[in-house]
Amino acid sequence: MAGVAGPMLRYNRGGGVRFLIGLDAGGALAGVLLAVPAYLLGSLVRAALSLPLIADPGEKWEYGISIDWAGKAVEVVSGQKLDQYMQENLLGPLGMTDTAFRIGESQRRRLAKIHARTPDGFVVTDTELPQAPEFHMGGGGLYSTVGDYLKFLQMMLHGGSFNGAQVLRPETVAAMSQNAMDDLVCNAMKTVAPGLSNDVDFIAGMKWGLSFLINPEPLPTGRSAGSLAWAGLANSYYWIDPVRKVAGVYATQVLPFFDAKAVAACEAFERGVYQAL
Repeated sequence: MAGVAGPMLRYNRGGGVRFLIGLDAGGALAGVLLAVPAYLLGSLVRAALSLPLIADPGEKWEYGISIDWAGKAVEVVSGQKLDQYMQENLLGPLGMTDTAFRIGESQRRRLAKIHARTPDGFVVTDTELPQAPEFHMGGGGLYSTVGDYLKFLQMMLHGGSFNGAQVLRPETVAAMSQNAMDDLVCNAMKTVAPGLSNDVDFIAGMKWGLSFLINPEPLPTGRSAGSLAWAGLANSYYWIDPVRKVAGVYATQVLPFFDAKAVAACEAFERGVYQAL
């Protein structure tokens, strides 16, 4: 679209679903809660997907709602709701029986409460995602367990298959594991909601693949260059090391995100894993 002032939007690179998953489509949020969409702890209404871009696509990396749009694309192509598609094509085949957008009574009895770290110690919160949202996010919102999530990580380590189920082609896994942002790097994320997240400063030069953070250089913990990683709001972290053939999950239910003690404990855990190999 062009007007008197010239083009309103520039496409600097690529396009399509791959572009969305690369998180450089410009679809971050005004008033972003660090890496957390503003509707994450709200009502999950469709209007949240209409927020404006903060940059021209391909101009910068910013964590936002791009992957949620990719989830909507899956629904259009498949003709299914995202939860149904994921159950039939990913969660069910991998045996991830404790993973879903909506939790049943058996899961609720085992649900770990999210705690907030305060000057007076930990405080239990009533934080919970809506159980009947207008839409399911492609970028988050699943309930799961460490054991279930390890099944997903092992699938990635084994080229898209686990326990006899092939859910991704090997070439798809390879594409997901490659730098998808060319010479861009992952920007530091500054919080506007200290109760939910601290500031996050990435190690210099970190890259983004198709839904994973990638470290181009080896890390002091022992993690190989080219490994994949990401995290969840309540200080849950994981990594996938295709070189050493090892993956790990460190999960807490603590706010705010990027808690110094949680990060230190996760790093110590990771070092211990590599020392034991």
